[in-house]
Amino acid sequence: MIVSSHQLFFIKLFSQNLEDQTMIINKQKLFNYTALITLSAMTFACGGTEGKSETEQESEQMKDRIELVQDDAAKKVDVIIDGKFFTSYIYPDSLEKPVLYPINTANGNAITRGWPVTPRPGERVDHPHHLGLWFNYGDVNGLDFWNNSSAIKDKTKYGHIVHKSIKSVKSGNEEGVLEVSLDWMNSAGEVLLTENTTFIFRGKDDQRTIDRIATLTAPNGEVKLTDNKEGMLGLRTARQLEHPSNKPEIFTDASGVATDVPTMNNEGITGMYLSSEGVEGDDVWGTRGDWVSLSGKIKDENISVAILDFPSNPGYPTYWHARGYGLFAANPLGQKALSDGKDELNFKLEKGESATFKYRIIIYSNESILDGQVNRDYIQWAK
Repeated sequence: MIVSSHQLFFIKLFSQNLEDQTMIINKQKLFNYTALITLSAMTFACGGTEGKSETEQESEQMKDRIELVQDDAAKKVDVIIDGKFFTSYIYPDSLEKPVLYPINTANGNAITRGWPVTPRPGERVDHPHHLGLWFNYGDVNGLDFWNNSSAIKDKTKYGHIVHKSIKSVKSGNEEGVLEVSLDWMNSAGEVLLTENTTFIFRGKDDQRTIDRIATLTAPNGEVKLTDNKEGMLGLRTARQLEHPSNKPEIFTDASGVATDVPTMNNEGITGMYLSSEGVEGDDVWGTRGDWVSLSGKIKDENISVAILDFPSNPGYPTYWHARGYGLFAANPLGQKALSDGKDELNFKLEKGESATFKYRIIIYSNESILDGQVNRDYIQWAK
């Protein structure tokens, strides 16, 4: 067969197009294969998806950074940030008040004392009512809520706080929110105060934050919160965050009960208080200020724990009931006891009246600890 030059041109053009298409297909195959290998490597590096369904993989991708896990049987709500345990809201029958316990830094070190729930070697074993982070007071219509614990056998002069319900549990990428309802009761089961509290949990690289916003209401009659040094937002810190101490001490509560606090081995004990007014160390006790920080070191982690007092709180700026042995508390109502009689408040609520107490707790670690950072964070929050 004789092929004309015109036909030959089209045959060559078709052959060239076929070759180009083949190259494109081969290149596409190579791209797809390379992408598959790259994706497999990434999947392996990230822990893999082998054995996981599409639903499970999608669930992991959609998982909130700040996760609140409610466990009614265990009477707790766990707070998980970026896959790491942060704290738990716990309300077992064995406690006289709900607390946040334990509380961890971003790197997993507990800033709270373990005793009496999970004792650690070398800890102090005083004040069994000091556990985690709590909120109560030493004189509510003459009853002591602060010092009550399982160590107290005769409860007639003591009050206790009962968890009533979890109103809301919300996880999220920016924050997790827990809303709870509590009753402040006497030993006969009568309600003196109702408490509705919102916890807001946040976290980033080297920082954790807790907002605790509590509204107290007197539903059944007048409630007096008479000046008392035992109050109000309390945190009992890990041994490493205590102040070094070279002498035994005796501390007496509002009921006159004395507790011996012995001198202990100071190795690794690095705590130091600093207030917004520039007061340091044990001198912070009985002073007022917008905030106080407690800095120290646990293992290889530099830590600073700050409690901030909101300007609208009763008794603002709060007095600080901060002890070198590990009690770190803001007490806005115990003004007479903490000022040596210079100030006096004797706060009270009439029937149906409410008051709100708002605090922020910030736990800084390593790179987030900067000179002046607490004050900058306070100004940003308080405004």
